[in-house]
Amino acid sequence: MDMLFSLVLLLAAYLPFQVALNPAPGVDLASIRVLILGVFLLWLAKGLRDRKIKLAHSFQTGFLVLFLFLNFFSLFFARNVDWSLRKLAFLFSIFPIYFVVASVVTNKSAFKKVAAWLVVSGMAVAMLGILQFSAQFWLGIDRLYLLWAKYVAVIFLGETFSQAVFAHPSWLVNVSGHTYFRAIAIFPDPHMFALFLGLLLPLALALFFEQKKKLWLVCAGTIFLADLLTFSRGGYLGLLGGTLALGLVFQRHLVRKYKIAFLLGMLFLALAMIIPGPISSRFFSSFDATEGSNVGRLFMWQKAAETILEHPTHGVGIGNFPLTVSPLATYREPIYAHNTYLDVAAEAGLLTAIAWSGVLFFAVRSFMKKAPEDKLYLGAAMSLIIFAVHSVVETGLYSPVVLTLVLMIIAFSNIPENYAPIL
Repeated sequence: MDMLFSLVLLLAAYLPFQVALNPAPGVDLASIRVLILGVFLLWLAKGLRDRKIKLAHSFQTGFLVLFLFLNFFSLFFARNVDWSLRKLAFLFSIFPIYFVVASVVTNKSAFKKVAAWLVVSGMAVAMLGILQFSAQFWLGIDRLYLLWAKYVAVIFLGETFSQAVFAHPSWLVNVSGHTYFRAIAIFPDPHMFALFLGLLLPLALALFFEQKKKLWLVCAGTIFLADLLTFSRGGYLGLLGGTLALGLVFQRHLVRKYKIAFLLGMLFLALAMIIPGPISSRFFSSFDATEGSNVGRLFMWQKAAETILEHPTHGVGIGNFPLTVSPLATYREPIYAHNTYLDVAAEAGLLTAIAWSGVLFFAVRSFMKKAPEDKLYLGAAMSLIIFAVHSVVETGLYSPVVLTLVLMIIAFSNIPENYAPIL
């Protein structure tokens, strides 16, 4: 097995469990960023040695490069250049995974192996999230919260970042008068955890329908349950969006027995959202315009729209949107548009948001073309649709774990049709 491919498998397994590095006081660094750069340099060195660097020639690659360039270009219009450089450093330390995966995962066999490792590691972190959520009922919320904040978060988030998370907590939710410690596992907040799980659920289901192994059904059920326990309304919206897309757009790719399974899945999801309980109450609160977080989200959408209208071509500079909302904002203060497309457009211009949308669109289109060949392609298309829908109410581009997973899935879309397996 090729060394680079083995490293991609290890990255897939390590992805949700990556620990934080502290190279200097006040600096937290996600270790996955260091590992990605290391693997990328190995890939680059191998390409230079062989005098052939393999790049995926596709629309999604072109739009991805354009997205990076336009974000860099916005630097010249930033009020705070340091903030822009920090965000650019983040993007340029994560995006290389796309080029590595696109060049080494070149057939269905490799795709299935990487997807399997991603799903298994995802199930493991989902189990941890379910255990963490359940523990509040015998340890108590206060004791569990202190345990997670003092011992767990610092390891996986870092000292500085974890303090910022504690200053603006979203770990707790009040539903119908009851307070719950939402499922977060080792993620900074339930929203990023829900984004991660939503990306993996369709891959787990696709592996089950393709291989008929109960393991993948167990993985899918575990991931789905953990996703529900995040109480992330964006996560629920993403699942509904992916389900509707499967029914409306992809139904021609489903044989009769899969259509029956799809209808049963839709029924189960509908019951979870409708039957009176904490989950349904949380879901329906999404439509309450007077609810506190909804009011805040609408306000941020308005501020982002105003910023875009004032700076439609180049934005205010990547990383600088918080300063348009609060001139005294600090770097770690969680001020963002709660909408990926508005966030990108406000900071780097409308064309940049179109470029990111183009990456997602052409990746989904590529998966759809290959869907009749293998159900895993259909699952990958659903993953990106769930992410795209969830991105309407959340921004996951600056989560190292979520962005890495998204880029790996997008990279899979470059696999040629009917490519002969070599692994």
